[in-house]
Amino acid sequence: MKMKEGKLKQMIPEKWKAASTAILTFSLFYLFTFSFMGCMGSKSASSSGRGGEVVGIGGKAFSEPTPYGMTRINRGWLRMGMEEQDSLWGKQAPVKDVSVDGFWMDETEITNSQYKQFVNWVRDSILRTRLADPSYGGDETYMITEDKNGDPIEPHLNWKKQLPRKPNEDEQRAMESLYKVNPVTGEKLLDSRQLNYRYEVYDYTTAALRRNRLQAEERNLNTDVVVDPNEVVMISKDTAYIDDEGRIVRETINRPLTGEWDFLNTYIVNIYPDTTCWVNDFQNSDNETYLRNYYSNPAYNDYPVVGVTWEQANAFCAWRTDYLLKGLGPEARYVQRYRLPTEAEWEYAARGKDQNEFPWDNPSVKSGDGCFYANFKPDRGNYTKDGNLITSKVGIYSANSNGLFDMAGNVAEWTSTIYTEAGVDAMNDLNPQLEYKAAKEDPYRLKKKSVRGGSWKDPESYIRSAWRTWEYQNQPRSYIGFRCVRSLANTTSTKQKQTKSKKK
Repeated sequence: MKMKEGKLKQMIPEKWKAASTAILTFSLFYLFTFSFMGCMGSKSASSSGRGGEVVGIGGKAFSEPTPYGMTRINRGWLRMGMEEQDSLWGKQAPVKDVSVDGFWMDETEITNSQYKQFVNWVRDSILRTRLADPSYGGDETYMITEDKNGDPIEPHLNWKKQLPRKPNEDEQRAMESLYKVNPVTGEKLLDSRQLNYRYEVYDYTTAALRRNRLQAEERNLNTDVVVDPNEVVMISKDTAYIDDEGRIVRETINRPLTGEWDFLNTYIVNIYPDTTCWVNDFQNSDNETYLRNYYSNPAYNDYPVVGVTWEQANAFCAWRTDYLLKGLGPEARYVQRYRLPTEAEWEYAARGKDQNEFPWDNPSVKSGDGCFYANFKPDRGNYTKDGNLITSKVGIYSANSNGLFDMAGNVAEWTSTIYTEAGVDAMNDLNPQLEYKAAKEDPYRLKKKSVRGGSWKDPESYIRSAWRTWEYQNQPRSYIGFRCVRSLANTTSTKQKQTKSKKK
């Protein structure tokens, strides 16, 4: 018995050791498992901790920083149009209550300085491409053709490579190829005909239309209708190329729908502003000084750019978008594209928070001290009564309640909306917009775009926030400029505040 008891005493601790090891191993496994699940998020695929209830998936909302030079316009509604009959033309303008979502808007009109940045970028991109061309020395370091692992990628410009300060013969020839010399005056000028910007835009709206679904059975949800699987859906897309003579050829192609690439539109636009608009807009007027100085002289850097067509303004928006996205990280997928404002967005922003007739609160165009609120034509032939002759430096007049400058006068502004006499009557009351991408072969009357705000050459009635006018999309003017908008990356709901009723 003594021997058995001794053996038993020796065996018991060993069993306890084994049991303790097993418990410790299980505890570590349990701890590791739930620690791993914690890393996956509290609302992971496993719902045992919630009793099997659907609790949703969490995530971090994207906090959009304020874009440089822009102000936020919160969503709201407006009574769009002029409620009082226009005494100038005797027309009754349509009026409608509409609502628009929030967006960012440039505080001022795009200036000569800002537009020059676009022009210089296009110029330098052409120069870098030529410096990499074997015909001009073939410096391959101006192009990136491989990724960091040495695998081939689509060639693109290397903007980190500095342009040569002391160019050799081939590099100098590449630089000189961008300029031309006036054979009469001997002036050396940038060859504006070469400054073409190519960009592509995927048309999400057209791609989303049910009639354009790639799967035939998805084109009609009515189960009483037998869908033809061989139905041919015609799609229209814009494309462009440069021919052997260096001319831009624009085409609108109508062809059967084959895939997602049919919704990608390609545009090539010559982006140099038309400085001759100063003499073409005003016959029998001595405006040669503006023709030669207004865009090129740095003294006008902070003045609104003019001589820019609707097509060029859209090209600027596309370039500004790509320029921004290349500087962002993964959050870029949330950022919306720069674009021209819709007619409704423009009027909503111009009227201010109180929906005034003018961007300011006063129903008059000048203060009690006799100071004008905007740059326009106050009197017959007297352009200088407001202190200006032509355009004025942006932002020198007070901002409206939305923080926007020069929403009346200075230069009129392009919108993205086509111009029709029906105007707001033909629009939806939710984010109103009328858009038509006119093909080259379309009648010229279909290429009218709405212009808002009035300009330095317009009388008082034209600078009202609701006043509508138009211009052809390819027509540059010395009194039309533009500003950009950008839809908010996200709009959040706000709790409706309850107002306490007053007791009688």
